[in-house]
Amino acid sequence: MQDLIAIAEKIAENLVARGETIAVAESSTGGLISASLLAVPGASAYFLGGAVVYTRDARRILMDIPDEAMKGIRSASERYAELLASQIRQRFSTVWGLSETGATGPTGNRYGDAAGHCCMAVAGPQSAATTLETGSSDRLANMHEFAAAALNLLLQNVSR
Repeated sequence: MQDLIAIAEKIAENLVARGETIAVAESSTGGLISASLLAVPGASAYFLGGAVVYTRDARRILMDIPDEAMKGIRSASERYAELLASQIRQRFSTVWGLSETGATGPTGNRYGDAAGHCCMAVAGPQSAATTLETGSSDRLANMHEFAAAALNLLLQNVSR
């Protein structure tokens, strides 16, 4: 967790310096991204909230994304990660939105993605999405890798 907090500290420094805010929608990391950002003293200056969007019901209830809006979009894809990042940013009225969705393991997901597959996105003044394939079926290791990758994607964008 210390390595995640080290990344979060750099993110916090950038956000606080510019008076910017963030909200997080994560799935397979189960709250690790939010926990990392919240572990930094003074997090209330930039972290407005987050959601663990692990199921279809969570997507509908927490993110207000109806099934109709998912037509042509599958979970665990960059397009879905972009939708989550944009929606969490809008719902919390933050400068930045960060999302993650994937398959931690030990098996793949119902969409055909292998364990170790993760998509993440940042929405804000700069937007980006990327896919990570760890090639591992180690659930806990993947959760950690996914969180680190999402935090690094955010850091790259808030540092511009």
